[in-house]
Amino acid sequence: MAWKRKISGGALATIGYLLSPLSWWNDAFVNIPLALAFAWLVSLFYKPAFAASLIIGYWLTNVLGLVLLHKGTRQIFSEKPPPDLRRELLTDVIVSLVYTVVITALVKLEILKPFAGYFKND
Repeated sequence: MAWKRKISGGALATIGYLLSPLSWWNDAFVNIPLALAFAWLVSLFYKPAFAASLIIGYWLTNVLGLVLLHKGTRQIFSEKPPPDLRRELLTDVIVSLVYTVVITALVKLEILKPFAGYFKND
């Protein structure tokens, strides 16, 4: 049934959008709390890994958001499922890694300046 596919795709796309870096407000209300929960869980087993697992958890929530957004929109607009799900998932992860590298490079080169102007002592 087409309407069931569109509803489930819409739900996936909505969850993906909420987790993705495309929504500007998601960090404070969604991604950071999820990353913090992930870091607490990891630190139960190995306390020194808290900071690293917080960063990894935050990155994973953003990647998961992009993947879910892609899957949901594809499910809404496509008539049939993709032929190779494993290859498509690998492509999604690679695209997310490239996105992360590009954003990191832009910040390191000071082309993007997060928090610019917030911490000035004028």
